[in-house]
Amino acid sequence: MNKLMSKDWWEKATVRAIKTAAEAAVAMIGTGAVGILSVDWVNLASVTCMAAVVSYLISLGGLPEVDPNA
Repeated sequence: MNKLMSKDWWEKATVRAIKTAAEAAVAMIGTGAVGILSVDWVNLASVTCMAAVVSYLISLGGLPEVDPNA
C-alpha cells in the first residue's frame, strides 16, 4: 500500500499539522494582542490554516514516526 494513502501516515501527519497550527496561532496571538477583542481573528485563522497546509506538504517528504518498512 502506498505510504501516502496509509491510515498511519494520515494520522501522524494530522497530529503534526494540528501541533504546527496551534504553534502558529499562539505566535500570532502573542505578537501584540492585549485582549481577546483585539485579536484579528480572520488573519489568525488564515495563518493557522496555512501553517497546517505547509505542515502536510513538508510531511510528504517523509515522517520519521511512520515505519517505512510497514
